[in-house]
Amino acid sequence: MKHSPIRKMRPDPKRYSGGALVAAACGGALVFGVLSSAVFARASISADTFRQLDLFGEVFEQVHENYVSDPDDADLIKGAIDGMLDTLDPHSNYLTPDDFSTVQEQTRGSFAGLGIQVTMDNEGPDEGYVKVVSPIDDTPAERAGIQTNDLIVKIDGADVYDMSLDEAIAKLKGKKGTKVEISVLRDRKKEPFDVTIVRDIVTVQSVTSCPIGAMPMSFDTRRDCARGVGEGDFGYIRIATFSEQTKDGLRKALKSLEKDIPGGPKGLVLDLRSNPGGLLDQSVAVADMFLNGGEIVSTRGRRPRDTMREMGTPGDQFKGKPVIVLINGGSASASEIVAGALQDRNRALLLGTKSFGKGSVQTVIPLQNGLQGALRLTTSKYYTPSGRSIQALGIEPDIAMPIIYPGQDELADRPSESDLPNALSAEEASAAAATATAAETGEAPAIEPVMCRFDGEGDDKQPADCQLERALEILADATQFNRALADAGAARMQ
Repeated sequence: MKHSPIRKMRPDPKRYSGGALVAAACGGALVFGVLSSAVFARASISADTFRQLDLFGEVFEQVHENYVSDPDDADLIKGAIDGMLDTLDPHSNYLTPDDFSTVQEQTRGSFAGLGIQVTMDNEGPDEGYVKVVSPIDDTPAERAGIQTNDLIVKIDGADVYDMSLDEAIAKLKGKKGTKVEISVLRDRKKEPFDVTIVRDIVTVQSVTSCPIGAMPMSFDTRRDCARGVGEGDFGYIRIATFSEQTKDGLRKALKSLEKDIPGGPKGLVLDLRSNPGGLLDQSVAVADMFLNGGEIVSTRGRRPRDTMREMGTPGDQFKGKPVIVLINGGSASASEIVAGALQDRNRALLLGTKSFGKGSVQTVIPLQNGLQGALRLTTSKYYTPSGRSIQALGIEPDIAMPIIYPGQDELADRPSESDLPNALSAEEASAAAATATAAETGEAPAIEPVMCRFDGEGDDKQPADCQLERALEILADATQFNRALADAGAARMQ
């Protein structure tokens, strides 16, 4: 699964200049790091490594000269590159020129496709099929009813099992207005069903907002906000992804709420559920708007140049008013940076379920100025202000509230970072601390899911948003909010 903050980096003069997200199915949840301009310093490579590179050259020459049919040299080289990167973590990979162009489009917040974030399991019951991480709000995929954890098993009649993720994504791509038929497996005990989706330009509206306060709440709340519908004493802001639009979008949203709600909002729900991440600098800017200076996140890499601290600027733009952040298993990377900073600084309550656990930063390195694509390489891990690494651990909400609906016997099994092949392990210190805590307190009891409900009848029936309703209940009682925030802060200090 592709999650990462995109970091914008200056060219490193000490390195040689050289230079899955996709348009149709924006691959996986990401916080990237963009653009560096180097691959390696030859001085750091040993003579033994150069001998091994000579061995690779000899193997390539033998295949080129003696294979039973004439091989495509470009395919051989790409296969070798892919194989090398497959030995690393799941977020390091080679981007073809087309993929690199798509990544650049997505960070700008507009691209052609279906509007789904996808991954492919390499093992387990869903192995070999395209798995939907989440549909992007108000896109062809979401309007067609595609849901998290859906498996795409066929594309235009072709079985996905025999394809790589890149090949499947290429088939999902297409020009605006063209159709693609996919076979979707939702209930693993039933047969797949076919869905025809018309491709379109996907413009990801990074930030939507509206006044809120009336109950009940359905998942259509985010769509209503996008249409400017809403009323109440509190603010609701949803950040769908962290693109180049996010900082300005959030600033406008806060100003709009101040204007639309007499006296300004009494509190705010910041919805980061199923937000797969995006640009590192945008996540820092979002957290900064709710903090009064101080550290927001730090990154630590293999070399000193990969280590840095991101500091906030003076002034809380929400003036210290109560904030509740909604997170779930689809909240990854940049979302976790924001949630972790606000939680560590005791600025907000976190409500929902544990986040994805994507705690590494990727740098996108153009190869030959982008003419040969780019290398997306994990270069550092990020840490919350208190020094926590979230890698493979995720962020636990202050108020855990898993949800199920009538007809659902148990919570859906949602993959996390630790489930990915070759995922970087959690920090030893964090793992040791977790082990010590478990030893002292015993196995933590499982949290019973809250049975939510459906509102409406027939085709108008929609799932209620019980997490959002609970957040508003807490915000409406200032004493309850302050007590919960103080209890959460005290628990983290223990």
